[in-house]
Amino acid sequence: MKTIGYAAYSPDSPLAPLTFERRALRPDDVAMEILYCGVCHSDLHTAHNDWGWSYYPIVPGHEIVGRVTATGSQVTRYQVGDHVAVGCMVDSCQECDQCHNGEEQLCREGHTGTYCGHDRHTGEPTQGGYAKHLVVREAFCLRVPDGLDLARTAPLLCAGITTYSPLRTWNVGPGSRVGVIGLGGLGHMAVKLAVGLGADVTVLSRSNGKEADALALGADRLLVSTDAGAMNKAANGFDLIIDTVPVKHSLDPYLPLLDVDGTLVIVGQVGPMAETNTVPLLLGRRRVAGSPIGGIRETQELLDFCAKKNILPDCEMIRMDQINDAFERMEKADVRYRFVIDMATLSDGQA
Repeated sequence: MKTIGYAAYSPDSPLAPLTFERRALRPDDVAMEILYCGVCHSDLHTAHNDWGWSYYPIVPGHEIVGRVTATGSQVTRYQVGDHVAVGCMVDSCQECDQCHNGEEQLCREGHTGTYCGHDRHTGEPTQGGYAKHLVVREAFCLRVPDGLDLARTAPLLCAGITTYSPLRTWNVGPGSRVGVIGLGGLGHMAVKLAVGLGADVTVLSRSNGKEADALALGADRLLVSTDAGAMNKAANGFDLIIDTVPVKHSLDPYLPLLDVDGTLVIVGQVGPMAETNTVPLLLGRRRVAGSPIGGIRETQELLDFCAKKNILPDCEMIRMDQINDAFERMEKADVRYRFVIDMATLSDGQA
């Protein structure tokens, strides 16, 4: 299947049109026309090869909503015309204990990324959702529930599940005390989802400039992390803190906020962190953990939960040819809170 997308051709070049081939349908494949694709900070890192594993040309995009256009002979769950979604992975070994437990993101052999991965059958590089079409294994295709706004669903496939998974892993519900560090694409979803689960939610920020936004998103309060008095008063006040900050930073201000057996979960920064003082960990039996995306079963649970609770990200719609401007704005944190590309603005004539 010939298609067109926008690709990075080198770490320093702007994204530009690319014509490329999607694979022919295998018996267990679903083909789709991509309608919307969210823009994730990981897309930016990958385009710039910040993590050192990019190849070129590479088409980013792993927050994908589309319409089924064809199905393989063994596909049973979807038919032409269905609205479907694809997140950060498109395959896994399907044989290990983690895959059998519905935790494909933790596949012992490594899951196959929607982009920046390699097809398990052919070894060909995978290309993401900044494109007109996608072919994906049925087992990694998700159903978009009726009632969800298609134009705002895409960020749930990464920002949504990245914050929903730790909330579920640590059993957040009514009575839980949850802190959220950072109020960007991940942070605003963490707030909405924690509120939806019935938790008492506090946003932690270096200033009170985002207090109105935090309250509008449903948080109960904002705690200024540079206010020593307020931080001391909040000590031992949280069961779970979700750290969405995407750059290297210190955890020391936040660890005393955890109650006994409380957990701070890192979901933002991929790479080195600042040196940490272990005293609060040892004396309070506190924990620092990491969490990636969730598995397919949990991601479908998230979509169904969001449809039931009417929880959707706050999005700014852009055209495909605005992606480089969007990347520049994202580096400056100039987005509230997630860009989504209307893929109808990508035409064959741009090749």
